[in-house]
Amino acid sequence: MTKYIFVTGGVVSGIGKGISAAAIGQLLKRHGYKVSMQKLDPYLNVDPGTMSPFQHGEVFVTQDGKETDLDLGHYERFIDEHLTKYSSVTSGQIYEEVIHKERRGDYLGHTVQVIPHVTDMIKEKLHRMAESSHADIVITEIGGTVGDIESLPFIEAIRQFRRDIGYKNTYYLHTTLIPYIQATNEYKTKPTQHSLKELRSLGIHADGVLLRSDAPLDQGIIDKVALLGDMDTSSVFTSHDVDVLYEVILSYHKQQLTSHILNHFGLTITACDISPWQTLIQKMNHANKTLNVGMVGKYVGLHDAYFSLIEALEHAGYDVETRIHIVWIDAEALDTVEDKLASVDGIVVPGGFGVRATEGKIRAIKYAREHNVPFLGICFGMQLAVVEFARNVLGLEGAHSTELDPKTPHPVIDIQRGRLEDEDLGGTLRLGASETHIIKDTLMHDIYQQDVILERHRHRYEVNPKYHDAFKQSDMSFSSFDESGTLAESAEMKHHPFFIGVQFHPEFLSRPLKPHPLFKAFIQAMEKSK
Repeated sequence: MTKYIFVTGGVVSGIGKGISAAAIGQLLKRHGYKVSMQKLDPYLNVDPGTMSPFQHGEVFVTQDGKETDLDLGHYERFIDEHLTKYSSVTSGQIYEEVIHKERRGDYLGHTVQVIPHVTDMIKEKLHRMAESSHADIVITEIGGTVGDIESLPFIEAIRQFRRDIGYKNTYYLHTTLIPYIQATNEYKTKPTQHSLKELRSLGIHADGVLLRSDAPLDQGIIDKVALLGDMDTSSVFTSHDVDVLYEVILSYHKQQLTSHILNHFGLTITACDISPWQTLIQKMNHANKTLNVGMVGKYVGLHDAYFSLIEALEHAGYDVETRIHIVWIDAEALDTVEDKLASVDGIVVPGGFGVRATEGKIRAIKYAREHNVPFLGICFGMQLAVVEFARNVLGLEGAHSTELDPKTPHPVIDIQRGRLEDEDLGGTLRLGASETHIIKDTLMHDIYQQDVILERHRHRYEVNPKYHDAFKQSDMSFSSFDESGTLAESAEMKHHPFFIGVQFHPEFLSRPLKPHPLFKAFIQAMEKSK
């Protein structure tokens, strides 16, 4: 039977529950168990697809096309498994499905209530996760903080779940903050005591507690939390801030956190080889070169909006013992874009939507093209590279995307064929993994060394096929297409050190121990051009 780990949070949000859960998942996988992960988010949006990045950071897209919370990116990067639509559950989804069932008459006239109807739907999602993934262990993170009104149905559902499937098949891990009070020069356990008490008042007694802090905690703190939290000291673990994110894996392994969990489940504690992570961290600590990458976007004030992209660049950099320094360039500050680009080794124009900051991005693309600076355009970045080339090289004055200028005389970027202009924004894009067929003797083929690849997409517009011929005799070529052979998946320049834009999101498939080939090629091009 599948075992379940439920990760809750206390005191404050944003203390790294997702990272902790993912690190535990990686260790359990190294013990030889099949692991999958799930996030229960208490907000009423059906998914984060229509939420502003300023509200919620990037939208992470799964292999099967689900728009999800950025925590799922952490999960995938740590456990190196493709997650699915069942890995992301929101209150919005739960209530939507319950109301649909009520409207169909599935409840046979009963009064529909939070308990049992909403909690039953949540439990159904937990079972579906196990059935679809065939995992030995499912790790489920409950978003928010214990005590929040929004998350109460989720807490009640996981309380009931232990009664449904048994004590030995469920493990509650509470992640909580131990704040440092500078005035008195001491760490305070009182917020954690109250958080554990709040959890118990909701019917859940934590099997383990993970104490987050800015620095290592002494044994006295651990003993005090155990005593006042009504648990053994062997059930209390620490997680202080680290210089390298992946050091948490080593820390949890040293504390035998997963051994404690496996003991609880009655599962065999097999050997756990963490040497690949030790090697990676060594590389990161000994990186003696630095490359400056200009990230030209409109959400530069919130770096979480580009989290997977930053991670993918760093994965490729550390693979060759090189630090990646992101130079954040606000594409709305038109007058300073070119000046800031003068100091960078490469330029990235990431994905995005909407007209704001578009001209600044186009200026950056033009700079990269004219100054032979390595360039990588992602999704919208590729589309704007096509727009820039059409305007300034092919002489198609006023060329643009119909998303941004519906009356453009040269719609080189247009809505995908078969889509409606007035369709709902949520869930209507081209989403998830699909085949890309690469043309031989191109930069794309040199990078991937494959004829057909699978990459994840999230877009509604495409290069207008009516303009493909206009590019054929130029220095820009379309080097890969979808299964139909008509939707351009990449654009590259023939006489440039490295200039490539892709319609997909390669950053979603990059892993710390397996950097993505496109980012590796970009890093190599910057090193060569420097």
